[in-house]
Amino acid sequence: MRVVMFGYQTWGHKTLQALIESRHDVVGVVTHPTSDQAYESIWADSVEDLARGHNVPVHLARRPDDALIDRIHQWAPDIIVANNWRTWLPPEIFDHPPHGTLNLHDSLLPKFTGFSPIAWALISGAPEVGLTAHRMDGELDTGDILTQAAVPIGPRDTATELVLATIDLIPRVLLESLDSIESGTAGWRPQDLSERTFFHKRHETDSLIDWSWDATDIDRLIRAMSDPYPNAFTHYRGERISVVEAHVSQGIYGGTPGRVFIREGDGMAIVAGPNAHRGANHALVIDRVRTDDGTDHKALEYFPSGGGYLTAVP
Repeated sequence: MRVVMFGYQTWGHKTLQALIESRHDVVGVVTHPTSDQAYESIWADSVEDLARGHNVPVHLARRPDDALIDRIHQWAPDIIVANNWRTWLPPEIFDHPPHGTLNLHDSLLPKFTGFSPIAWALISGAPEVGLTAHRMDGELDTGDILTQAAVPIGPRDTATELVLATIDLIPRVLLESLDSIESGTAGWRPQDLSERTFFHKRHETDSLIDWSWDATDIDRLIRAMSDPYPNAFTHYRGERISVVEAHVSQGIYGGTPGRVFIREGDGMAIVAGPNAHRGANHALVIDRVRTDDGTDHKALEYFPSGGGYLTAVP
């Protein structure tokens, strides 16, 4: 089939690589100009460079316009494939090819529609993440599902590890989907939108640790904000610190959430959770922190003894 690909960052790069290596004819690529925005600079493999390196025509656009619509008409694709295209596409584009547009979304739709699905899945305690190939329609990630593949979330997995695992699913999910579409055997399944969960873009504020959360939830937040993402953070005696590594305590600790309490093993136990004054909660044991100058410290070097509080503000 003649394929036009819309994509950006590492997700788009992996998708384009799979298409280039397939039997399909990539007749054009649409991608965004390079951005300095923090999240967009993390997984920054260049779709543009890959396309130009294989003599595939490239159209750069921040959002759809008449010039882009004209280009799509000139390319005359049988299908559009999209992965990590950052703005809404109008029906003049997504419905133009005979087979419409196949979008790849890194969650198991209809769960975790929207933004940062892997981070939100890990934070929320979901048992798995995955990749969905679905038909694009006029809403965000609501179209009929064709192919899905799942990755279980392990007890110590980080978002970085899960992102890499789902990126590795792209070639199989994409090519299986294209084969079934081309052969006329595609089994499209409408989404049960009553099961839909829709998450917003992550902001720096979303990584501020709330010590009234259960220690298990805080631990998941820290693993969701693993390097190279902006880490989960808190403040100690006027200094902002990132919590890079932590785990849930073995012991039960009571008091006030955020209290820097006592050594457990090689880390420092921080009182956490709702109703902590009742003494029924596990603590979060911090293993490693990072100060604003970028220096990593073992927890017991940074907290040589208990005392003081971790707070939301300096």
